[in-house]
Amino acid sequence: MAEANTNTDVQDVKNPEEFLANFNWHNYEEGIDQVEDEKLEEFEKLVAENFVDTDDDAVVDGTVVRMTDREAIIDINAKSEGVISLNEFRYNPDLKVGDKVEVLIDVREDKTGQLVLSHRKARTIKAWDRVNAAHDKGEIVNGFVKCRTKGGMIVDVFGIEAFLPGSQIDVKPIRDYDQYVNKTMEFKVVKINHEFKNVVVSHKALIEADIEEQKKEIIGQLEKGQVLEGVVKNITSYGVFIDLGGVDGLIHITDLSWSRINHPNEVVELDQKLNVVILDFDDNKSRIQLGLKQLSAHPWEALDSELKIGDKVKGKVVVIADYGAFIEVAEGVEGLIHVSEMSWSTHLRSAQDFVNVGDEVEAVILTLDREDRKMSLGIKQLTPDPWTDITTKYPVGSKHTGTVRNFTNFGVFVELEEGIDGLIYISDLSWTKKVKHPSEFVAVGDKLEVLVLELDVEGRKLSLGHKQTTDNPWDKYEDEFGVGTIHTAEITDTNDKGATVALNDDVVAFIPSRHLEKEDGKKLKKGDTAEFKVIEFNKEFKRVVASHTAIFREEEQKNVQAAAKKQQTAEKTTLGDLDALQELKDKMEGNN
Repeated sequence: MAEANTNTDVQDVKNPEEFLANFNWHNYEEGIDQVEDEKLEEFEKLVAENFVDTDDDAVVDGTVVRMTDREAIIDINAKSEGVISLNEFRYNPDLKVGDKVEVLIDVREDKTGQLVLSHRKARTIKAWDRVNAAHDKGEIVNGFVKCRTKGGMIVDVFGIEAFLPGSQIDVKPIRDYDQYVNKTMEFKVVKINHEFKNVVVSHKALIEADIEEQKKEIIGQLEKGQVLEGVVKNITSYGVFIDLGGVDGLIHITDLSWSRINHPNEVVELDQKLNVVILDFDDNKSRIQLGLKQLSAHPWEALDSELKIGDKVKGKVVVIADYGAFIEVAEGVEGLIHVSEMSWSTHLRSAQDFVNVGDEVEAVILTLDREDRKMSLGIKQLTPDPWTDITTKYPVGSKHTGTVRNFTNFGVFVELEEGIDGLIYISDLSWTKKVKHPSEFVAVGDKLEVLVLELDVEGRKLSLGHKQTTDNPWDKYEDEFGVGTIHTAEITDTNDKGATVALNDDVVAFIPSRHLEKEDGKKLKKGDTAEFKVIEFNKEFKRVVASHTAIFREEEQKNVQAAAKKQQTAEKTTLGDLDALQELKDKMEGNN
């Protein structure tokens, strides 16, 4: 009966798939069911046409017929179904029953009689053909982001590990790469290196095409003054880049806020949505200048209309320059205090000597131009002008103690009090010392006794003297070292013109070369001690000239004069004797 049934099945079969599905393999293998040779040949033909040769290593197509938590059961039209670990489908998390997949038979039958298939190996065999085809045709491919690597990500594309550069992930800078790991994304194959088997893919390239279309549409509608919504894409020290939906614009730091800011991150933050206004753009609209502060009224327009010159205001120091400090008296409204308006002193200093950034200061409005939005302020005006009663405080001839604030080649500036400076000319520093530069005599910060020599109230100038605070020692030196006085001293220095000797701590005499000659004809040299006679004394120019030669030559002259006088006396005596003899002779002759 079984045989009849089997024969009937073989005879009646019209659908090969139905026949194969209903065929009793066990009875056939045990010899229970007999099949005629003709029918057996037909059966073998059906098997050859419908069953996969499991001895073949070629890649075949299979269908997912069932899925478990760990595996996918694949039908490849073999005697048994195959299994593939779901790990091989990580790149395709949407895998479902009915999907067609490529497989390679890994193990023909395991101990349970099932085929062990490999989808990964099948993909690898076909991968290079697919990757090259996708690159040549510009096709979009799916890839599974496996992990991060230096400079980008590793992506599984058709079973090949491709490189996704960080710059090719998105059109905007990526700050968190890890958010893409274990995700399946669409990519475009942008580069293949056949020699090293390297593949580079891009997700950004897919977005750019859509963005380019959006960009053209947006650019075509741009107008100056137009207000658009954008997203903060990047923040730099000089400004903020805004994504307007595929088109980037720049808000310069000066267009972020009416108030002065040091860095754009004080006003905006990354990914922040905000409205901006188009200020300008170039001819092809590739560079778009945006503004944020322009969406609010200018602070000068809200400034108190009653505010006027001479009023006192308070504000915070926001910027310091060498020439002054900017004070924010209201949000977005600044005034400049020039360094000359910080102190009554005519000796200008740096603004940092008076204020620091962040200081709260009070000032007086000196100028106010609402149209040009400019304001100048002053601090010194909060205190009385010290020159108001200058003639009472510092009359000519009065002595005071001041502080050396600065010096130049020609003199020293001495501050008597804040706002009152006077100048001591270099010639008025010392009665006796020849000062070539003030730094030889004083240092900045020294206390110095001064005498008011001249006072120019209108020109706000004081002329001071230091040497005048003491008596002029040259008054007594005129008597001590006058012309004709003789002094013993040592030659301290020599040159081609002569030598110098110190008569005391203040008085140095010059000895001309011809006056260095000694009595024996030789000349005095450095280190010799001798007597010197003052032959010139000038108190005004502090000039003293002396001579050694004049001493012995004066003695010679005295001796010559004495000898001549003695000779004259002798001559007179001789002549007198001759006259007496002649008189005696005449008498004698007269007597005769």
